[in-house]
Amino acid sequence: MLYFFSNFLGGIGKKFLDFVANIGHFFIFFVSAISWMLKPPWYFKKIFQQTLDIGYFSLPVVGLTTFFSGMVLALQTYNGFTEFNSETTVARVVLTSITRELGPVLTGLMVAGRVGAKMAAEIATMKVTEQIDALGTLGTRPMQYLIAPKIIAAIICIPLLVLIGNTIGILGGYVIAIYKLNFNPNLYLYATIEYLQLMDIIQGIVKAAIFGLIISMVSCYFGYNATKGAEGVGFATTSSVVISSVLILTSTYIITALFFG
Repeated sequence: MLYFFSNFLGGIGKKFLDFVANIGHFFIFFVSAISWMLKPPWYFKKIFQQTLDIGYFSLPVVGLTTFFSGMVLALQTYNGFTEFNSETTVARVVLTSITRELGPVLTGLMVAGRVGAKMAAEIATMKVTEQIDALGTLGTRPMQYLIAPKIIAAIICIPLLVLIGNTIGILGGYVIAIYKLNFNPNLYLYATIEYLQLMDIIQGIVKAAIFGLIISMVSCYFGYNATKGAEGVGFATTSSVVISSVLILTSTYIITALFFG
């Protein structure tokens, strides 16, 4: 029995030490990536390519997700408030929910699944095939050439995606309100504009920028530290999406608490 508990506690201690070590490695990687991101030269061609990949090619999935989320939100809000004779609050609920929470969070999760996985897989493949080592041999700094452009592009693109997604989500609520719930279009638009708050937009942009940093940093970290060949590439890809999603959901609460706590 004593031997069993000794092994059990030893296993827990090892897992805890490994966790602390991983946090330390990630912090070192984070500081290094930020420092290289701020140093010239900046590879503008790589940044532009990443901007297209993260921003432009993510528009369809972000647009569809936020559009149907706005539609569902309007419908559920109407059904919930009908018994209280408060149908006119649908515009306010849709606007506030989309701009404060749903727009940034849904956009972050979609980008983490689409772009984060791709980043991790790309860098992990280069790592296990020793292409990153070859870059260093040729005199190119891998952190500056591979990692920094992805981080810069993510921080720039995801706030823009959130602004577009917010607009499309509000449009989805408008479509349901006018064509299914038979609201007055002018009154609905007036209520939407009246309740629009600059602080809600700022909060969404701040969240989006932090989500961009989280997604790019976590994905690049797991890709850059991949090992064990194809198995390591799969592990890096899966871990980047899971950890990014968890951190997005955790950080959105923290940011909301800071703004409205």
